[in-house]
Amino acid sequence: MRIAEISSPGATHRDSSPHQLLLSQIESSIKQLEHLSPAASQDDRSPSLHTLSSDLRRSFAQLTHLAPFNNDLKLHLWKLSFRLWNACVDLSNAASFRSSPCAEHHAELRHVASDILALAGDVPGVPSPALKSAAFYHKTGLLWHDLRRLDLASACFVRATDLVSELDHRAVSGAGERKLLLDLNLARSRTAWEASDRNLSLALLNRSKSLLFGSAEHYWALANQYLAFGKGLLSKDDQTSNSEALKLMNESLDLCEKGLGSRSSAVDLRELRAKTLRFISAVHLQKGEYESVIKCVRVLRDQSGDHSHPSLPVLAVKAWLGLGRYGEAEKELRGMAVNKGVPQDVWVSAVEAYFQAVGTAGSETAKDVFLGLLGRCHINAGAAVRLAHRVVGEGGSDSKVRAKVAAELVSDERVVALFSREAAAKERMSMHAVLWNCAAEFFRSKDYGTSAEMFEKSMLYIPYDIESKILRAKGFRVLCLCHLGLSQLDRAQEYINEAEKLEPNIACAFLKFKIYLQKNDHQGAITQIHAMTTCLDFSTDFLSLSAHEAVACHALPVAVAALSNMLNFYVPGKSMPTTEIVVLRTLVTILSQEPGNELEALKFIKRAHNRASELGPDLFFGKEEVGRRERNWFAVTSWNFGTKTGKENNYELCAEFLRLSSEFYCIPVDGQVEENNVMVCKSLILTVSAMIASENQRKAALSDTEVKQAIELLDRAGKILKSISTGTRLHDDQITTLEPDLFFIYTFSAYDMQGRLNDSASQQLLVKSFASSKACNPKHLLQIGLSAYQGPQSNHEVATFALNECLSAFLSSPSPDYQNVALVVRKLIAVASIHKGDTDDDAVYGMYKQAYQIMVGLKEGEYPTEEGKWLAMTAWNRAALPVRMGQIEMAGKWMNVGLELAKRIPGMETYRACMQDFVDGFKKKFHVQNDSESRPQLI
Repeated sequence: MRIAEISSPGATHRDSSPHQLLLSQIESSIKQLEHLSPAASQDDRSPSLHTLSSDLRRSFAQLTHLAPFNNDLKLHLWKLSFRLWNACVDLSNAASFRSSPCAEHHAELRHVASDILALAGDVPGVPSPALKSAAFYHKTGLLWHDLRRLDLASACFVRATDLVSELDHRAVSGAGERKLLLDLNLARSRTAWEASDRNLSLALLNRSKSLLFGSAEHYWALANQYLAFGKGLLSKDDQTSNSEALKLMNESLDLCEKGLGSRSSAVDLRELRAKTLRFISAVHLQKGEYESVIKCVRVLRDQSGDHSHPSLPVLAVKAWLGLGRYGEAEKELRGMAVNKGVPQDVWVSAVEAYFQAVGTAGSETAKDVFLGLLGRCHINAGAAVRLAHRVVGEGGSDSKVRAKVAAELVSDERVVALFSREAAAKERMSMHAVLWNCAAEFFRSKDYGTSAEMFEKSMLYIPYDIESKILRAKGFRVLCLCHLGLSQLDRAQEYINEAEKLEPNIACAFLKFKIYLQKNDHQGAITQIHAMTTCLDFSTDFLSLSAHEAVACHALPVAVAALSNMLNFYVPGKSMPTTEIVVLRTLVTILSQEPGNELEALKFIKRAHNRASELGPDLFFGKEEVGRRERNWFAVTSWNFGTKTGKENNYELCAEFLRLSSEFYCIPVDGQVEENNVMVCKSLILTVSAMIASENQRKAALSDTEVKQAIELLDRAGKILKSISTGTRLHDDQITTLEPDLFFIYTFSAYDMQGRLNDSASQQLLVKSFASSKACNPKHLLQIGLSAYQGPQSNHEVATFALNECLSAFLSSPSPDYQNVALVVRKLIAVASIHKGDTDDDAVYGMYKQAYQIMVGLKEGEYPTEEGKWLAMTAWNRAALPVRMGQIEMAGKWMNVGLELAKRIPGMETYRACMQDFVDGFKKKFHVQNDSESRPQLI
């Protein structure tokens, strides 16, 4: 509407009035807005829109205090309001105000225009000014609503409603005015709904029912709003919200029915009614009310005839499935396959639901449906990918059935042909990814059969070109893994050979190693270990992994080979995933699990000792407690191997292990040597003992070097023994741990070694020192004495001393062992006879007298009879030579000893009588005839 300029004679007078001053300011701001370019209005760095809206709001606020206005001012305000509104419209048409703060400034300018128009009020000559003002507020409120400024939007809608409510019925008799009333109510309702004031929102919708005025358009608007609110609640997917959504949708459906009753030609209402029924069906489906879903579908089909909505078959399929009527669901599904109006996503959803409900029983039907869909003109590679993805699904109890159907579908020639074109390269890779991921899931769940099938199908979607050979090699490798899991070793080997042709790398070499392992071909596995080390991408992690695999397969020689190869890569400065000490410890542990590996274990224990010497204990074993544990582990293991081989009479290895044990115990950790004297001493002494035992076993004398080494070891042991026995702090555990036999073994071994050096004096001193120690016992002395008497390094002084000390110890016992006493007496007589008999017969005679004194007072048979007879007979026989030589006194002495001994021995009565007769005759003859012609006969 165009309004002419009004000028009056008093215009000059009014120019200076407050009203005109404020109006001039408003008009100046509007002119600036009218000349503002769209680019400048959208520049966030430009304060133009913000400044103009602030100036206009401030001028308007001052102007409101000057109301009421005369008609001229009202008309002027009317013109200014429309100019401001039109300027905003021009800017909005020229540019899009969608980002804050430009959009908010634009809405604020429109709000000011609405306020100015409302302030102008009734203007003579302008029809329904309140409706126009309400229309301004309605449109401004919509802008604020879009900007999520719900408070300002609500204020605009309320202001517009107040303006309209002041009018009488005649002022709103037009269709436009009636539509404005309804739009205001609906707008207020939407704002209240989004502000979470649901009660007000629904109240406004109910109030809007009185504003329909029989218009189909109005019915549609109100019904659509009910449906929109219902859809919003439906998205929350909970029982309460679904029930409320159903109520709102029923309201929408009722309004559609009423609107169609008044204007049956309203096409929009029929479409809205069908849409509402579909959503009502969806709500019933969510609530499990399947009969209601079927009813809604039937109503929709009856009304739409042949033009059914694509969602109806899906709703029908899911409802029939919910009712357990799978035959009806199958009919719907097959009908979808020939209905070209059903979008791909819709029928894929229906088939997925059919899968979930029917499972294995529906696999054939599903496959037929899928293959039937291939004949549809809009099927392309992308659709096939989406279809395969939906069929494969996200796992579940029926995932295996779904995978089987998917495998049959993707391997169909018609499906594969969809991806043959170069333009389908992206879709081909997507299909490969879908099948690969599905196969990987089955692999993780150890369903290797299904996994292998899916991996094979994924290979159909890898092109045969140079760029894809790495991907094909990867596929062959995973197929090898699947058949390994199925123990189909020949097929696994075929696949890995193919992979190696395409991409020879460490992964292929390792998988071949696994195949050899599972075939129990240990030599082949060991050969493959060497092959792995030649691969360009080799890393020592694979050797460690190979060892683990070999141990799991109980292929210990293979594990040893893997770890032995790993030791070749330890060089100073090179970073390794596992420390060298751990590898060596693992090797020794593996070798200890089976007998016969002692020599191999010795090799690695020696390597550990040598590496500790080369690198330093702290660097090799580690520091602090870790280093001590590692060092002690090797020391104890060497000791255990030594004792084991010793029990098995493998004395040569025993000596090696025990020597290493002593050396490990002496290695310092953190610069300190722990108190392991007892174990070191035991290891040193038993090492020499094992060397001597090995010499006897081999029947080959120790070399001079070995003798020298043994003496050095014994010297070290002797110093430790001395420190233990004379130390100021003697620990109880040392006393109990260091067995008494150890002193004897040390003494015996040292005696043997000193005898090889012809050091008789040291031998005597050593034995005397042992005899005076608390660890000495008569059995030990007996053994030393026997060795000194009849061993290769005999020493009669040592033998005499040891046997005499032994005899004294036996006799001082509360219950003497007379068997051993008799043995010692016999040996002492033998020693004395050999070394002193010719020059000192009294020494031998003294031993016989001592034996006689021992027998005196014993019970019959307490002294060994055979030994007693031997004493009596040998003593009697010693008289033979003196008799022949005419040494009457000496002969009588020995005959008396023999006779007296025979009297103490049971069973010698006959001998004793003969002896007595001979003695009597000898005495008689001695007194009658000194030179007897008949000499006594030896008995």
